[in-house]
Amino acid sequence: MSRSQWICSPLQEPYPGALNFTKTVTPAGPLQSARLAVSSLGIYRAQIGGADITRRVLTPGFTSYDKRGIQRQEYDVTRFFRPGEPAELAVAVAPGWAVGHFGFAGNDRIYADRVCLWAELTLTYEDGARETVGADPTWQVYTHPVIYADLYKGETVDLTHVPRCVGNARVAEVPYPLIPDMGEEIREQEILTPVLIHTPKGERVLDFGQNMTGYVCLHIRGERGGRVALSFGEVLDKEGNFYNENYRSARGQVIYILSGGEDEFKPRFSFQGFRYVRVDEYPEDPVDPEGFRGIVVHSQMERTGRFSCGNEKVNQLYHNIIWGQKSNYLDIPTDCPQRDERMGWTGDAQVFCSTAALNYDVRTFFRKWLADLRAEQGERGEIFGTCPERTGASGSAHSKVSAAWGDAAVLIPWTLYQQYGDLSVLSENFDMMRRWVDYQRSAGPEEYLWLSGDHYGDWLALDAGEDGYVGATSTDLIGSAFFARSAELVIRAGEALGREVSDYRKLYENIRRAYRQAFLEEVLACEIPSGQPDTLGGKLTQTALVLALQFGLCRQEERPVLTEKLVKLIAAFGGRMSTGFVGTPYLLHVLADNGRADLAYDLLLSEKQPSWLYSVDRGATTMWEHWNGIKENGDFWSPHMNSFNHYAYGAVGDWLYRVCAGVRAEAPGYERVTLAPVPDRRLVRADCSVSTLRGTLESHWRYTAEGILYSFTVPEGITALIRLPEGYTRQVTGGTYRFFRRRGQA
Repeated sequence: MSRSQWICSPLQEPYPGALNFTKTVTPAGPLQSARLAVSSLGIYRAQIGGADITRRVLTPGFTSYDKRGIQRQEYDVTRFFRPGEPAELAVAVAPGWAVGHFGFAGNDRIYADRVCLWAELTLTYEDGARETVGADPTWQVYTHPVIYADLYKGETVDLTHVPRCVGNARVAEVPYPLIPDMGEEIREQEILTPVLIHTPKGERVLDFGQNMTGYVCLHIRGERGGRVALSFGEVLDKEGNFYNENYRSARGQVIYILSGGEDEFKPRFSFQGFRYVRVDEYPEDPVDPEGFRGIVVHSQMERTGRFSCGNEKVNQLYHNIIWGQKSNYLDIPTDCPQRDERMGWTGDAQVFCSTAALNYDVRTFFRKWLADLRAEQGERGEIFGTCPERTGASGSAHSKVSAAWGDAAVLIPWTLYQQYGDLSVLSENFDMMRRWVDYQRSAGPEEYLWLSGDHYGDWLALDAGEDGYVGATSTDLIGSAFFARSAELVIRAGEALGREVSDYRKLYENIRRAYRQAFLEEVLACEIPSGQPDTLGGKLTQTALVLALQFGLCRQEERPVLTEKLVKLIAAFGGRMSTGFVGTPYLLHVLADNGRADLAYDLLLSEKQPSWLYSVDRGATTMWEHWNGIKENGDFWSPHMNSFNHYAYGAVGDWLYRVCAGVRAEAPGYERVTLAPVPDRRLVRADCSVSTLRGTLESHWRYTAEGILYSFTVPEGITALIRLPEGYTRQVTGGTYRFFRRRGQA
């Protein structure tokens, strides 16, 4: 028997590439089973007899190592062993999130100064005997053909490298606990083929046709020592040349050194975000694009929602939303996959969560991430801007506490409960939800308003200028509005769980009263002049009005007045929206819910900047971080912070499902639904399906020469209220229902 330990290399200095930890194992007799449990500080790849034991990549994934622990995976490896035959167990470990560069430029070795391995092989023999082979100082450590690996800076694979033994492993002191594996597996998902283009500068560039997250696989035969060097980019500049200044310090270069035989290369310990790949070095001319493939990598998720319509630009927008999610749901909900960031920004995650849960089954994905969010909640109830928060050895937070970002602690569990009807997501997170609201209550000088702090505001809204960050909306208003929304949802979650929430009911009413006095009364009394109106200190902006209407912070009789003011603000901004990360997810909902679906469609279909179709017109295949990431003259917004694969503005997908197609859950888990499509002739048709735990809901509408044809499919176990725009209503259960309404028919 052997007790497993954390082990590391005997080398005195951290190693820049992968290190191979090896142990030869010889089963003493016929096996009933063999199971291998593995974890690492760094990213590991496990093999037995030279064969990969799993299809997973980038294991053990990224968790809050210091606050919660490191995931351990377990594999059935029985098939790799034969009685009496020695087999080499080899686990290569490279820096990854724990030891490599992570976060903004300059952050590295956040959780450890070197890679470490924990492993335990359990052999169960047919006679019932059991043998355990654990990681300990008898394991040997070798160098590896991956001589450099970093998530941001790339990977170098040298097949001429002759691995050398650097000695026996030594015991490592790892202060982080091992925890069960609970997330979705990260896997290779799709394969894309490129075309080769030559830029005006003469660069050889592979265009994969799709902005993606993953890596390039190369099949090649060439002279021993020949080199292939690749650089990655999302877009070409306005002259058509390769561009990746927006990657900042994430150099992301991949280098392959040929063995002299038939080689297959792909990164094992890094990933890139890219559409374009510049071939900086290649052993011959011309470059053969047939040898290259793009491997799409993301967390395993089942597709549950689909939408299409008769407008190809809107279809491309929906395509971009899907690919933005696939690109950024890699173990954690990242903000972007390409630059020196790739962090789990809480605000981005919460604004997109509803769309994400319609597109894919994200229950397991978010269960893991919410466990990290709970673990990292501050002593006063704070929720920080990123998760995992990468505090590491310093113990101090790297991002700030902000309204709309911290509210992910409440909004995401509630959204998941509504989508899947699983009370456990509320019970697991209710204490975190409640503590966050308690923090908001105590965060500033006022008990019922959040009037202090350094917030992200209406991030990247254009109403404060094209080069601004936080937008023109008052951060006090945003903070107080989300304070009210989170308090309301804590009440509703508590009621669903049977918890005592009377104190929060009183709190919520006091917040609404204080909000009205501080932010609404002046807005209700003012007149909006033609031209650009005064924002009244950030109280009168599109986002300010959207939040009041969406969160129910106004009286019912005031809705027409506030809606009219919102319409006038849109007109004053040239008929365009001026909202950022906070206001945009709700803007079209507010317009449609308050009688202005026509204007909601105008904004959806606008091609003027800012708009969703502006990026589509410029060839986007994923969502942009900035409305004006590429300006009308072709210049880039800035290399400092300009991702072309951010999913936040893809939150409009929720509106496509719930308003355009009209599929709305009225009870958690779709036990009761409303099917109330809002058609617009400019889309010609809409076809939507949402797979629920009770079956697949479908909603279709199509304009014909005589009128509109509607079709709905309702699974057994779901009660649906069909409500057509012409005023017809009908309650139905399982079945398919079709309706035709002629023009002018009520």
